[in-house]
Amino acid sequence: MIDLYTWGTPNGRKVSIMLEELGLEYNVHEVNIGKGQQHEPAFLKISPSNKIPAIVDSDGPGGEPIDVFETGAILIYLAEKTGSELLPSDVRQRCVTMQWLMFQMAGVGPMFGQAHVFMFNPKEDVPFAKERYHKETKRLYGVMDKRLGETAYLAGDAYTIADIATYPWVQRNNRHQVNLEDYPNVKRWYDEISKRPAVEKGMAVPFYNE
Repeated sequence: MIDLYTWGTPNGRKVSIMLEELGLEYNVHEVNIGKGQQHEPAFLKISPSNKIPAIVDSDGPGGEPIDVFETGAILIYLAEKTGSELLPSDVRQRCVTMQWLMFQMAGVGPMFGQAHVFMFNPKEDVPFAKERYHKETKRLYGVMDKRLGETAYLAGDAYTIADIATYPWVQRNNRHQVNLEDYPNVKRWYDEISKRPAVEKGMAVPFYNE
């Protein structure tokens, strides 16, 4: 059994989508980041940097429990645990998948996140920051749109952890003031992934009114 410590954010939903795609049983433990629960000592033992999500796999390597934090590490761990082709076994295709996963981890997540901070109900109006992060967000959409004009999914012809990692951030396009109609290849990809039953279920974990 896997224990998932999460909240309803793009990062949290990466892992719930992955668990649903793999058909793994898991328990959900809500970590309300609005109330500071990510700073509680019990959670910090699992995720030292006080970030959600994190998992505890009671049946880890060698049959011993293991804690895993950081979404990229969790997605890779779960794919390898199950032998899933969501992380391809072919060396070349695995490399491509890892590149696009790191593109999300290093670019899409941090930059879209900053766009959210400065553009969606900001505590303070900071024009320079709004312009900077909006411009970079649109640049990243452009990179994805070009790629998805050449391939069905980010890593190629097959749906992978790179798509799982990126989708929940694109789902919040309204928060960073991007119209998907301006990026038709991203929209095609987004609409297709939105129809996956595992994605629908994973995006509702945990359920709360945003």
